[in-house]
Amino acid sequence: MTASRSSIVHVGIRAASPLAITVGVYLFFAGHSQPGGGFAAGLVLGAVITLRTVTGLQRPTNATGLLSSGIVIVTATAAAPLIWGGTFFDQRVVSVELPVLGTVKSGSALIFDAGVTIIVIGLVIALLDGLSTSEPSAIETDAEGRP
Repeated sequence: MTASRSSIVHVGIRAASPLAITVGVYLFFAGHSQPGGGFAAGLVLGAVITLRTVTGLQRPTNATGLLSSGIVIVTATAAAPLIWGGTFFDQRVVSVELPVLGTVKSGSALIFDAGVTIIVIGLVIALLDGLSTSEPSAIETDAEGRP
């Protein structure tokens, strides 16, 4: 029985997906003070997409849109300090005092990590699209086994 036909696998992936997404979001936000960040979060979220695709629960598309938007975000975040006379990849940190949470700090590196996460997810979707293609390969053989 294949994974796409097994109801046990479907239920398992559906149950594990919210937990894995939560871990991915945690890795995304914990990336500056602990191991993690945009790349690690993108890999975890990409693994969720891969498992859901293999089991037939979803079919992601638009890898090109994700890749291009991620590249635009990363490039704009890296180059934006040049406009204000800073250096390339210079980070700006903003602190906000919230009533319940206290002081919350965030910076331009968070936006950069969001772009990296989008790029990694786009690469995973592009890989899945490439693996599932039904087009003939560049090297095919004829009836006698010749390329």
